Amino acid sequence: MTKLNVSIEKNGILVPVGTISGSDRTDARFCYSADYLSAAGTPISISLPVQEAPFSPEQTACYFEGLLPEGFTRRTVAQWMHVDEANYLSILHGLGRECLGAICISEDDETVAASYEEINESQIRALAAEGVAKSSELVTQSHLSLTGASGKVGLYYDAPSQTWYLPRGTAPSTHIIKQSHVRLEAIVTNEMLSLMTAKRCQLDTPESFIVNTGYGKDSEVLFATQRYDRLFEDNNPAIDFLPRPYRLHQEDFAQALGIPSSEKYEKAPRGYMKAMFDILRHYSADPVTDQLKLWDIIVFDYLIGNTDAHIKNFSLLYGKNLRKIRLAPAYDIVSTVVYSQSTRSMAFHIGDAISLDDLTRDSFRQAALEIGLGEKMAMRRFDDMAKRFRSALHESSEQLTGQGYRHAAELEARILQSAGIHSII
Repeated sequence: MTKLNVSIEKNGILVPVGTISGSDRTDARFCYSADYLSAAGTPISISLPVQEAPFSPEQTACYFEGLLPEGFTRRTVAQWMHVDEANYLSILHGLGRECLGAICISEDDETVAASYEEINESQIRALAAEGVAKSSELVTQSHLSLTGASGKVGLYYDAPSQTWYLPRGTAPSTHIIKQSHVRLEAIVTNEMLSLMTAKRCQLDTPESFIVNTGYGKDSEVLFATQRYDRLFEDNNPAIDFLPRPYRLHQEDFAQALGIPSSEKYEKAPRGYMKAMFDILRHYSADPVTDQLKLWDIIVFDYLIGNTDAHIKNFSLLYGKNLRKIRLAPAYDIVSTVVYSQSTRSMAFHIGDAISLDDLTRDSFRQAALEIGLGEKMAMRRFDDMAKRFRSALHESSEQLTGQGYRHAAELEARILQSAGIHSII
């Protein structure tokens, strides 16, 4: 029997929330503590409302397993930890000190000092060159859990000194670092191009940049994204003379909806898109603004050909005191359709279609009606996005080309030929 303590950071302080008790995913149950209930604590997830009764193993796994890496990364991490990759409790215990959002997992009497360990240039080069195995090693060393299947790790970046640090214990990271994908050429340039284009199309995106450890080859570059769920303020305490960011809580839409990570792609119609808008309508502190922002992101994903925009790639961001919920900035935007091995099916249905080749402007009009968004306003935003997309893409491509990333122009051409913008006249 395993018992894991769950805490959440609120206003910079870790607050005990409850426990997960069980042997594996078949019997593990999360339960809020009596103290947290008496203090009128905020639910850690929309899918886990505050209640006295323990949650079912299915409800527990949907949220907590959703904090963990997936696929090959999870298998590699499990090997480093010498645990069964199928037992998410073991991996959660090993990685849960620093998760996406503000959740922290520990055992009774487990005390770990927070510290930052400087990473030298050769280690950064190795991270760029050695693939998922290297990132999994660092993830395991830092006890840090990042969702998704790609090779990535959370690091602390001190901008004034341009120095990277590996968080130890409960020290928060500030950036998510992604590696190039061995099967997808120029994926780092692709994501940088996509996010730069998104920003020029007025989407809210996190600050990102390319870490070039050599001459810009795939094996020499990393993609760094500043964590929007970390907050620096004037009164931040210090760890090893470095300002410690506050953790902001977040959860992705799969967690909020109680949908397991294994079902993050909508195959048969299940109403994923409407469900996301319903969440914003009922829980966002500014539901109108956030619904329009979500609509814009979905339109942009179509135009740029991002068929990997599943419901774990959209998130809710909580305020420092856990009271206010807003739609998180757009992230993990890549033009997947430029790669021949990638699917042309979108991650969820839009109107009556899911294939990028079947989607039309009318599909979005139908979707606007289904999700309860004003048709005229929604389609005006669709048209405005489509009109500015080409120039935004070209300006971003030219900027990257000027910085020495030679694949940018080729990626621009492939996006215009194969993505949703190809169908827009």
